[in-house]
Amino acid sequence: MIYNMADTRHLVSEGHNSQIVKCVHCDSQVLSPKSATFLNEPYPLPTPTQPKDQPSTLTEDLNEWWVVDDMFTFDNIGFSHSVGSTKYLVCADCERGPVGWHDNNTRKSYVALARVKHS
Repeated sequence: MIYNMADTRHLVSEGHNSQIVKCVHCDSQVLSPKSATFLNEPYPLPTPTQPKDQPSTLTEDLNEWWVVDDMFTFDNIGFSHSVGSTKYLVCADCERGPVGWHDNNTRKSYVALARVKHS
């Protein structure tokens, strides 16, 4: 599912997240308010579940991201092993995801608005 800015406008204030960002599965806090900037740019993220007999990774094109410049900004997040220049982000408590990705080259992390909840 791709969310439009009209659906998420209330989550962005002055370019930053206006609310707490949480895991949709266990309610663990991922980001505090005003700790990430909003980015609207398409990027394919692997789907949370993958068929066992699938020869390649299934992805979902997502457009809206919270960008975190420093990995220590997260309140709670887990990082996968590197896959090329990418690490995938999962909830550190329940280990479900991916909720986003980390670019090893730029050191920036991207959390998909469609894979988290806000409160």
